[in-house]
Amino acid sequence: MKVVVCVKQVPDTKGGVKFNPDGTLDRGAMLTIMNPDDKAGLEAALRLKDQYGAEVTVVTMGLPKAEEVLREAMAMGADKGILVTDRVLGGADTWATSQTIAGAIRNLEYDLIITGRQAIDGDTAQVGPQISEHLGIPVISYAQKIEIEDDHVIVERQYDDRYHVLKAKMPCLITALAELNEPRYMTPGGIFDAYNAEITVWGRDKLVDVEDSNLGLKGSPTQIAKASDKVRKGAGEKVTLDPAASVDYIVDKLKVKHVI
Repeated sequence: MKVVVCVKQVPDTKGGVKFNPDGTLDRGAMLTIMNPDDKAGLEAALRLKDQYGAEVTVVTMGLPKAEEVLREAMAMGADKGILVTDRVLGGADTWATSQTIAGAIRNLEYDLIITGRQAIDGDTAQVGPQISEHLGIPVISYAQKIEIEDDHVIVERQYDDRYHVLKAKMPCLITALAELNEPRYMTPGGIFDAYNAEITVWGRDKLVDVEDSNLGLKGSPTQIAKASDKVRKGAGEKVTLDPAASVDYIVDKLKVKHVI
């Protein structure tokens, strides 16, 4: 079994975010982490490796420093890491990003592709399903449990206060929730091996069946109109009333906001 996991290096929001003049994130100037949903997807792939001997290849698109998340993934147990990086890919929206990653994956053999549900820097939940569309394979999103049965995958898909049980024949793509599992830690031996391993680096020339018009900022149909850091809320209104008056005050506020 061959599993491809797509991961993304995202800003560590605890350290603050920085923007370029065009509104895009200045990724080179921020502390970064592996996207949490992606890490859960990686752990799911590593459990398939433990159980079935699956080969796990991790793919990321980003700046050269995104190599860090690939080495982290390999220190956790992934077999291979592929970094897709090129100046022409910069500023990509979800459409251009998914085109790029799909173009890279076309070079690989795979039974299952796992991505995170969404990235914490964009929160669109679009890239995973778009990759499956470009590759012409089924997608099951919001996975909270994954099982393998012969050449099929069985997934519990989170849905409001319940879940769906869906079955799809491989190859297919799954988007994972952070709640899917508890990712393992890197091991000392794994860290040593990962930082001595070779990372495969691909540029524009390795993307299969992708037009230049669908890449990077110029190939992105959506553009950022405005970007800003988290807006701090004010202190709010404080009142001191007796219990009966407090009830009337709260009920009146709820009516004004059409809650009741």
